[in-house]
Amino acid sequence: MGKETRLFKSQEKKSRTDVSTFLQQLADKISQGTIILSKGSEELTLQIPQNLSLEIQVEDEQKKKKGVEHSLEIEIKWFDNDEGPTDLKLK
Repeated sequence: MGKETRLFKSQEKKSRTDVSTFLQQLADKISQGTIILSKGSEELTLQIPQNLSLEIQVEDEQKKKKGVEHSLEIEIKWFDNDEGPTDLKLK
C-alpha cells in the first residue's frame, strides 16, 4: 500500500441547505475543471481531469452515547490517464 499524504481537511457542521449549496458549487467547479479549497490561510488548488472515479458509500455506525450515526460518503478519485466513465446514475 502506498504512502498517503493529507493535503487538506475540513469538517464542520452545516445546515442541509448550506451543504446542498456547497455541493452544487463544487459540482460547478468540477465541471469547469478547477477547484480551489480554502480555510483560513490554507489554500489548495486542484486541476480536475475529464475522467474520474466516483465512489458512493452509505454506512450506519452505532455510537455508544449518541445512537446510530448515518453517513453518505462521496469520494472522487483520479489517476493521470484514467479510463472513461461507467454507468452510475443519480435518480
